[in-house]
Amino acid sequence: MTDQELEARVARAVDNFMAGYGCCQSVVAAFADLYGMDDVMAKKIAAGFGGGVGRLRMMCGAVSGIVMLVGLDCGQTEGSDREGKSACYKVVQELLAQSEAENGSLICAEILGLQGHERAHCSYVASPRTAEYYKQRPCAAKVESAARIFANYLKKKSM
Repeated sequence: MTDQELEARVARAVDNFMAGYGCCQSVVAAFADLYGMDDVMAKKIAAGFGGGVGRLRMMCGAVSGIVMLVGLDCGQTEGSDREGKSACYKVVQELLAQSEAENGSLICAEILGLQGHERAHCSYVASPRTAEYYKQRPCAAKVESAARIFANYLKKKSM
């Protein structure tokens, strides 16, 4: 895959987010076709991870997208394959360490700067996507970061 193709996927992830999809959906859908998954299925399977998993502000949705993509890329399919499982975990830990170094945290609430009271009162109701929403939230940048981390992983893997 060329650098241009990978950059197009990073841009697609950001475009997905700006079109109203959740962070995880945006990242996963930008790469899912590489693993035989269509856009609709990718967005459905990633839908519940938005807002830090069901808007609970736990692990960042964009980061969850990285985890899902690593599973598609190198996840083991035999329960007894400990070596394969370990190899997948290694990649997840490496990529999440990169994300944490770039973004300061893997936790949605921390990335958004939410304190305990705000965090405890998160609603399941999705925020309306307005110009103000996009101004206040760092999420588009986190989606871009996650997509770029995964794109760089793919690039290094193919070398």
